[in-house]
Amino acid sequence: MQRRDFLLQSIMLPVAAGLAATPIAAFGQTTPRRGGIMNIVLQPEPPMLMLPINQGTTTQVAGGKIFQSLLTFDFALKPLPSLAKSWTISPDGLTYTFKLEENVKWHDGKPFTSADVVFSTQVFLTEVHGRARANFGRVASVETPDAHTVVYKLKEPFGPFLHAFEVSSSPLVPKHIYEGKDFRTNPANDAPIGTGPFKFKEWKRGSNIELVRNENYWKPGLPYLDGISFRIIPDAALRAVALETGQAHASQFDAVEPFDVQRLAALPHMTMTTKGYEFVSPIMWIDINNRRAPLNDKRVRQAFLHALDRDFIQKSLFFGMGKVATGPIASTTRFYDANVPKYPFDPKKAEELLEAAGHKKGADGVRLKVKCMVLPYGEVWQRLAEYTRQAFKNAGIELTLESTDVAGFWKKSTEDDYELTFNFLSQFADPALGVSRAYISTNIRRGVPSTNIGGYVNPKVDELFEQGAKAVKDEDRQKAYSEVQKILVDEVPVAWILEMAWPNFVNKKFHDVITTGIGPSESYDRAWMES
Repeated sequence: MQRRDFLLQSIMLPVAAGLAATPIAAFGQTTPRRGGIMNIVLQPEPPMLMLPINQGTTTQVAGGKIFQSLLTFDFALKPLPSLAKSWTISPDGLTYTFKLEENVKWHDGKPFTSADVVFSTQVFLTEVHGRARANFGRVASVETPDAHTVVYKLKEPFGPFLHAFEVSSSPLVPKHIYEGKDFRTNPANDAPIGTGPFKFKEWKRGSNIELVRNENYWKPGLPYLDGISFRIIPDAALRAVALETGQAHASQFDAVEPFDVQRLAALPHMTMTTKGYEFVSPIMWIDINNRRAPLNDKRVRQAFLHALDRDFIQKSLFFGMGKVATGPIASTTRFYDANVPKYPFDPKKAEELLEAAGHKKGADGVRLKVKCMVLPYGEVWQRLAEYTRQAFKNAGIELTLESTDVAGFWKKSTEDDYELTFNFLSQFADPALGVSRAYISTNIRRGVPSTNIGGYVNPKVDELFEQGAKAVKDEDRQKAYSEVQKILVDEVPVAWILEMAWPNFVNKKFHDVITTGIGPSESYDRAWMES
């Protein structure tokens, strides 16, 4: 027996009864049926399943089956009903009225009401969620005329407000569980209670997370699946083997190494699509702690960009997936502007900038020493870190790589305990929702992920992002966002690398899996398995 086969058997759980014997030739059933377990690769193991507190990608994937919000979004980012069955917006853009589904229950059997929505968005999330304070801080008042109606009245128009009700942006929590309790240490966080189609069953750390069908789910006849089993497989080769052999049925985000994407996509029992990431449109970058000298000098930060061959990263490390980023807004997102300063690969220019910043070359050729925390999300990030160390060395920068686990990464990166690290943040359909949070000074929040963790401060940037959020006309929004892109790309608060593209792999036994613009973070309430 080969080593990888032995390891695979040692970490994988038994395949659900009947699945292994299903021949590939039998694929083609078109009528949804009830039953079956979907085994999904989850890499890395999430620090928690409480999506309201942590919005890391793996928490989104698992938590999106447990928690829900008022809306979801199609591939064109148009809103679709979820816990809100309908909604209206007043002509002046200030009042949003949501009519809620009436037969929804929390996983503990208590009814879901408008009081839960108000508590979640105005109390819970604004304390613990990286984006909620900026979004719901625009609310002047909230009214609940009855148990199934919520009326938000805004201080001023805010065009992207509907997009704030996607599940990772505002996952709703039960008021009766959390009111008056410490949100972060509540025992319920270990067995999350949502309204979603699947309920938490157990978590064997380092092995698997089990969700089971919510028999009292508010959509009649759904979900189709008996449950979902998330398999924790740290080794990239074993993740690929699990998909090849059918022991795992799906993967998402960067669980599959870039060099394996085309090979696995060609397997006759697998489908692969890059759809399902339209809402997030993530950008990868080097997070820079702007508080610390010499990283608080923009010439040093500019030197980092010139030292990197980002075309090489895109072609050779990510095997053509994604495209080189030009700044803070992805080209797939509204209000992108390509007319910004450019940073071609130029190690000599990097050295010139370091020289101008007062960093003289030593006898060993080193001008600057910096520490970098490696993102613990798989082997490709380690390779990216190794490449960056070599590229920086060629520009006179000595980079020391530091390793940590996922929990340690979030703790260190959000508590000013790092110099450089790799990260990626989602755009969430609009700069006011997914972009500004990483750069505005009002979102420097110790201990809260997905905020301005680098401590960058520029009052003009704050002002322009606010103008872009408040403006009613698209041309006025574009003007503000174009100006802020030019400023940010000049100042390089983070070193943008790639607009990311990820594959979703799904075994052909399973249908209706990637159905919306939030893709693998969707509820999977309509996913079904052939008999």
